[in-house]
Amino acid sequence: MHTKVSKELLAFLQKSPSCFHAIQAMKEELENAGFEELLEGRSWSLAAGKSYYVVRNGSSIIAFKIGKTIEDYSFNIVASHSDSPCFKIKENAELEVKGKYTKLNTEGYGGMLCSTWLDRPLSIAGRVIVKKDNTYETRLVNIDRDLLLIPNVAIHMNRQVNNGFAYNLQVDTIPLFSTDTKDNLYKQLLAKELNVAMEDIYGSDLYLYNRTHPSIWGANQEFISSPRLDDLQCAFSSLKALLDSSQDKSINVYCCFDNEEVGSGTKQGAASTFLYDTLQRINTALGKSQEEYYRAIASSFMISADNAHAVHPNHPEKTDEKNCVYMNEGIVIKFSANQKYTTDAVSEALFKGYCEKANVPVQYFHNRSDAAGGSTLGNISSTKVSVNMVDIGLAQLAMHSSYETAGIKDTLYLINVLKEFYSSHVKESASGSLSVVK
Repeated sequence: MHTKVSKELLAFLQKSPSCFHAIQAMKEELENAGFEELLEGRSWSLAAGKSYYVVRNGSSIIAFKIGKTIEDYSFNIVASHSDSPCFKIKENAELEVKGKYTKLNTEGYGGMLCSTWLDRPLSIAGRVIVKKDNTYETRLVNIDRDLLLIPNVAIHMNRQVNNGFAYNLQVDTIPLFSTDTKDNLYKQLLAKELNVAMEDIYGSDLYLYNRTHPSIWGANQEFISSPRLDDLQCAFSSLKALLDSSQDKSINVYCCFDNEEVGSGTKQGAASTFLYDTLQRINTALGKSQEEYYRAIASSFMISADNAHAVHPNHPEKTDEKNCVYMNEGIVIKFSANQKYTTDAVSEALFKGYCEKANVPVQYFHNRSDAAGGSTLGNISSTKVSVNMVDIGLAQLAMHSSYETAGIKDTLYLINVLKEFYSSHVKESASGSLSVVK
């Protein structure tokens, strides 16, 4: 079963070369399951027992299933993110070199492993804004062919490269596009791809993506590798769980936010009002009072799902001696004394209980005490919606590489425990105590 699920994940990743394409793929799944789209700029009419979704900026989405009997309800929330570190194409993109080459001008988005982008086939995906009469329409674009490459400098010209190399993002990571140096070659290509006039293109958010196909590999086919596993592996798993479960007394909520890799501080990021606005509007549209909203929030639980660092086979010393994790050995609960992760004793206990019921193994991750770790969207989103929360993820290697590796079993583990969560109803029973019922 885990191989089948992993193949579905890899197919989803192939359909998601940018955050905009990932959200579009999620929308298609939701609509096929009967979810109704809501627009933030229009009135919401909601009903118990129905399912809905809303998109912000084309790159973040919140979907929810309303229980049939929600007299004293709470929210079951799972959050992940849609973006990955990559290179964004600048507005004036064409760079001519000695009348012989055209390169495309880029800048870094997020903290990527630069070397993993070199000497491999790349292409362009994202969104373009096209003017049609008095309307500015969003069009998704994916130039589905090998189009670009960032060439390494030969070792003969850079003898010290294997001793460590500091990449200059304005010099070393600019992709080669063509030997044709005529003006507007890039915009002409975009216009042709979209079947529009070049002058009708008014804006774009376009990114490079790695064209290397996802794979299942290893002596026993125990590994999966693909671009954008962080964090679309968690986004895929939580969406599958949402679609396959229900709870009549709760409102199940699925969130996938953009811009986690650059701090979440955007109108569509976890630091925005998107989740708060959506939960408030759900409460209002269902005819509930503000007092009922506060009670619901007090009993709600959120799982922040973002991948975690597996022990590296060549560098096991990089992780904590005891609190370290491995691929194919279950869900990772993440801890941080400085609250980069939100897990505390209450949320740890609750999530462990879900894992036990789902028969899913659990692992624990702490950073080394002498090394700064990363952060995620959980602690950021909790400043807007203050609920009990746990930070979890799936173990992977080469996080922020253009081609990452994870375990073939772990996607199914996450789906199973999140199905258990989405099938439960949480209630605050006393200060610091939560009760879980089916």
